Amino acid sequence: MPGPNYGALGMTFTVVRLLQAVSLIGIIGMTANFISEMVQANAVPPHVLVGTLSVTCIAVLYCAITFILYYDGTLPFLISTGMDGLLLIAVVVVAVTVGKPLSYMDCRIIDTVAGNFDSAYGAVTELGSNLNKVGGKVNYTRWIGANKTTCLEMKAIWGLSVALW
Repeated sequence: MPGPNYGALGMTFTVVRLLQAVSLIGIIGMTANFISEMVQANAVPPHVLVGTLSVTCIAVLYCAITFILYYDGTLPFLISTGMDGLLLIAVVVVAVTVGKPLSYMDCRIIDTVAGNFDSAYGAVTELGSNLNKVGGKVNYTRWIGANKTTCLEMKAIWGLSVALW
């Protein structure tokens, strides 16, 4: 059964939703990996990462539902436009919150300054000595500057969030 025939706009909607879903799934994968490594190290993940994961999971569900409704020809375009606007606001908040400290960081020189860790888990474990002083909570700004890999992955999350605008 072929989808609805809306011409070039319909094809554009399909391609944009596909690219949006790919970006969101990439953000979910990287963010979930960071949260998993922090939980394995008995640390509390920063609210920035938890919020990013929450917003992107909701956005993926929304993308899937709207694409299914579009394909069935039952998508109310005016309501979808309003919901897209609300989702845009949420993604902008995520991008600004994640990117605030990242915009000033130069990931290329972090390993020479902060030490060389193989993963975010190594960085969280190294920060573990300070976690008992602050109740096991990871400081987002210190964590992203702990190693080059973490910095680059967070910049990728930030970049994908900005690309969703």
